[in-house]
Amino acid sequence: MENDEDKRQLTYVQMMMCAALIGIVGGLVATLYYFVLESLLHGVWHTLPEWVTPHFPSWLPTSNYVWIATTIGGFCVGLVLYFMGLPGEMAKVVDSIHNPGRIDIKKTPAMVIASLVAITAGGSAGPEAPLVQVNGSFGSWLGDKLKLDTPSVRIFTLCGMSAALGAFFGAPIGAALFALEIPHRRGLEYYEAVAPSVVAAILSFATFRINTGITIGGFYHFEAIPQLQPINLLEGLLLGAVGAAVAVLFIYIFRVVGQLLAPLEHNLVLLATLGGLSIGLIAFVYPETLFFSEEQIHTVIETGAALGAVSLLLIAFAKMFAISFTLHSGFLGGFIFPLFFIGANTGLAIALLIPSLHPTVAMVCLMAAVNVAVTKTPVSTSIILSVLSGTAMLPVIVIASFVSFILTSNIAMIGTQRSRQPAPAKQPRFSQVNPAQQLLQQVTS
Repeated sequence: MENDEDKRQLTYVQMMMCAALIGIVGGLVATLYYFVLESLLHGVWHTLPEWVTPHFPSWLPTSNYVWIATTIGGFCVGLVLYFMGLPGEMAKVVDSIHNPGRIDIKKTPAMVIASLVAITAGGSAGPEAPLVQVNGSFGSWLGDKLKLDTPSVRIFTLCGMSAALGAFFGAPIGAALFALEIPHRRGLEYYEAVAPSVVAAILSFATFRINTGITIGGFYHFEAIPQLQPINLLEGLLLGAVGAAVAVLFIYIFRVVGQLLAPLEHNLVLLATLGGLSIGLIAFVYPETLFFSEEQIHTVIETGAALGAVSLLLIAFAKMFAISFTLHSGFLGGFIFPLFFIGANTGLAIALLIPSLHPTVAMVCLMAAVNVAVTKTPVSTSIILSVLSGTAMLPVIVIASFVSFILTSNIAMIGTQRSRQPAPAKQPRFSQVNPAQQLLQQVTS
C-alpha cells in the first residue's frame, strides 16, 4: 500500500464537487433499492397470500401464513449468507470507518441481496444499514480510484453514509450528523467531514424525493400540542430518563438472545431459519412487531390509544425480542425505526397512565431517548425527530436526548464505537520558516 504522503489531496472545491457526485449517486441507489424493496414486499405480503391462502387446509387458519413466510424467508437469508458470505453489520461499518477509514465494496452484493430478503421476510430491521454499506463503499471506492490519502477517503466514506441516510430519513442535515455521530460514543469527532457530508445528504435527499415522488416535510402526523411551556422541559428531562431505562432493558435482552443463539452461529442456514420462525411466532401474537416499523408507527399514532397502556407496553417488549432475533440470526438491516417504534409505544402508554402528559410529547421524547441510548447520536436524532414529527418540540427533544445520552454513557450496544485516533505527526517535506519569527530572532540575537 502506498504511503499517505505519496497520495493526492483535493482542494476544498474539488472535495465539495465529489461530495455532490456521491450524493447524486446515493440518491439514485436509494431510489432503485426503494422500488425493488416495495415490489418484493407487495409480492410476498399481498399478491402471494391471495394465491396461497385459499389452498390452506381447513385445519390451518390463514393467519399462519405470517410465521410460514418469515421462516421460509429466514431459510433464504441463510442460503444467501452461506453462499455469498457475511458482509458485516453496523458494528463492522463503524469499525471500518475508524480503521482503515473505508468500507470494502466487495461485500456490497451480499449485503444488498441478503438485506432485501431479510426485510421482505418481515424482520425488524430497516434498509438504512444496507444503504449505508452500499453508498459508503462507493465513497471509499471513489476515494481509492482518485488515489487520495486515508483522511480524504474517510470523508468520502462518510459522505456516502450521509447520502444513504439523507434519502432514508428525509432530514438531510440530521442524516449527515447521524452518519458522523454514530462512529463515536461521546459525540461527533470527524468535524472536517461536516460540510461535505451535508452536501452529499442534501443532493441524495433531493434525488430520491424527485424520483420517488415522496412529499417533503413531516412524515408522522402527531396530535398538535399547545405552545410549549417550561413544564414541558421538565417532562423532557424525566422522559429522557425513562427512555434510557427502556433502552437499557432492550440492550440486556439483546445480549441474552445473542448468548442463546451463539451456539448456532456457525450454522448460518439453521440460525437464520430459526430466527425467521421466532420473528414469525412473535408477529403471530403481536402483528404490530412485523417489519421495520416505519409504517407501523403511523398505526401507533392513529389508533394506539385504543389498545390501552398494558397492550402498548407488551408490544414494545415483544418488539425488543423481535429486533434481537432479527439481528442475531443473520437478518441484515438497521434498527433505528424499530427503536423509534419501541419509544412510540412506551411513550403513548405513559401518556395514557398520566393523563396530564401530552401524548405527542411523551411519544417523541421516548422515541428520541431510546434511540440515543443505543446509537449515541443525541444531536442528529433530535433534528431527525423534529423533522419527522413536524413539531416545534426541538428544545424538549434535545433535553430528552441528552439526558438519555448521559445516563447511558457507560452502556454500549455497538461495541466498535470509539474516539478517533490521532493521526501520526508528519515531518514537513520542505522547510517551513515563519518570516516574522525569523526576523524576530535576528533582531534579538
